[in-house]
Amino acid sequence: MEAPVYEESYLYRLRHSAAHLMAQALTELYPGIKLAIGPPIENGFYYDVDSSVPIREEDLSKIEAKMKELAKLDQRIVRIVAEDRDEARTKILEETTLGQGPEVAEYKLQLLEAVPDGQPISFYDQQRTDRAGVLHRFIDLCRGPHVDTTKEIKHFKLMSIAGAYWRGDVKNKQLTRIYGTAFESQEELETHLHNLEEAKKRDHRILGRELGLFMFSPRVGPGLPLWLPKGATLRDTMVSFLKEEQLKRGYEPVITPQIATIRLYEKSGHIITFKDKLFPFMEDEEKETYILKPMNCPFHIEIYQSQMRSYRDLPIRYAEFGTVHRYEQSGEVTGILRARGFTQDDAHLFVRPDQLLDEFIGVVDLMKTVLTRLGLKDFRARLGTKDPASAKYIGHDDNWAAATSAIEQACQKIGMEYFVSPGDAAFYGPKLDLIIKDALGRDWQMGTVQVDYNLPERFELEYIGEDSKPHRPIMIHRAPFGSLERMIGLLTEQYAGAFPFWLSPVQVAILPISDRHVEAAECLRVNLRDTHKLRVSLDDRRETLGKKIRENQLQKVPFMLILGDRDIEQGTVGVRSREDGDLGPMSLDAFIEKVAPLR
Repeated sequence: MEAPVYEESYLYRLRHSAAHLMAQALTELYPGIKLAIGPPIENGFYYDVDSSVPIREEDLSKIEAKMKELAKLDQRIVRIVAEDRDEARTKILEETTLGQGPEVAEYKLQLLEAVPDGQPISFYDQQRTDRAGVLHRFIDLCRGPHVDTTKEIKHFKLMSIAGAYWRGDVKNKQLTRIYGTAFESQEELETHLHNLEEAKKRDHRILGRELGLFMFSPRVGPGLPLWLPKGATLRDTMVSFLKEEQLKRGYEPVITPQIATIRLYEKSGHIITFKDKLFPFMEDEEKETYILKPMNCPFHIEIYQSQMRSYRDLPIRYAEFGTVHRYEQSGEVTGILRARGFTQDDAHLFVRPDQLLDEFIGVVDLMKTVLTRLGLKDFRARLGTKDPASAKYIGHDDNWAAATSAIEQACQKIGMEYFVSPGDAAFYGPKLDLIIKDALGRDWQMGTVQVDYNLPERFELEYIGEDSKPHRPIMIHRAPFGSLERMIGLLTEQYAGAFPFWLSPVQVAILPISDRHVEAAECLRVNLRDTHKLRVSLDDRRETLGKKIRENQLQKVPFMLILGDRDIEQGTVGVRSREDGDLGPMSLDAFIEKVAPLR
């Protein structure tokens, strides 16, 4: 089935028109402002502008009020197509700039030059006639589409201001980007704004600091997290879980270095297709050029190629929790959801053609097992295919067709519904992504599995078949978490920091009521840690019991065990649950029995 196409929806047109309405308001409020580009995006719209007068957050209400004023005028939005590039240039200089001079049209003229030959050059004219019969117009270069009149743009809000380099290039001037959102109804708008407020409370960057999971340091650099003890424990728990699942399925662990010669990534094609995400190159005394590892797959290919392989050896499944580094622009870095250094739960399977279907299905089963265990049960599948119009892909069309067909057959065999998303393939092959919906209704791409005929061909991989002749294996790339950092960031927001018991960095906090109970509390801690393999903290501070309870509750600890005179005498513990509060005294055996299903 085809993907639900947002670009063809009424909501897309509505938001696109809201961006133009904002541009019109800006030209009236800030004469001489230079308009750049204003597209709709996933949850709203933005417009990049170059203004000699600074535009600040406190100005948004003024701009929004002007937008509402213009919207109520019920301006028709009319498409105009220029006959040729010269007519379009004249229209930009004379009509869209309102005669203010060519400097105001700086960015629009650059956009005009970027329009491919033969493609229609269109403008959209927001026009109205006042009571005196005078025609008022706002014309903007744009492909469209738009709604029919500004009166349809009713339920919108301007959200924030940010900086953005023209055309995303740090060498260009930084423009002012104004973000907004728009919906078809006031109820949808209010729900969205409510979810944004809820998202602030769940922000993994805030919770990560408050819960002692990770931190960032300006001396280390943006997008490079430092994992604190509790965060490292959380990572280790997730890694141990997946390692165990992988061992059951015949994966073999490998470890690869953080740097490699540029020759490795020239061979793989990453230098060309991934060059904007590579950190600056390094050169040694022998003039050999090295790069910081952005991907693990070429290393695993080298391990496969290190010896002759027989058809009996396949499938080979190499797995690595490999840390990679990619140069994300500082404005794009978002805590650990989008970092410059992160660890992929990467694996590469080398399979014979007759094994491809079953191995692909096995990977999908593993991905579903992982997401279910993490409590992310609301997911759907997306088949990312090659965009025929893009030059970013490598390999022959017949390889792409075979890989895409294999994914489709696997989905049909296991009864997994999916939607097709052209252009979302990896540069070497199509992929199946599992898209989860979080507690706030947001979509996230998590697990991914990719079929690759092209890298085995580029590296001339072989195995000796049953016919004693060389054959080429097929690669499957997969990462159920995607990256540890991104998955932990998502889980932090999904659970608002209150992780499931099995994942919680601290599962049980022991709270002795006074100093005379500390010795018994320490014995209990050792017992729970060594005998029952629980992650336990001991809060032996000289604070009131009430304060200890409040602070451990804020730390989202699933259970607190309170120890006083009566508990020591009777061999019990006072149990408090994060969700259910005071559960009263119970024996240690009863408590262990209670938490056993949660592990």
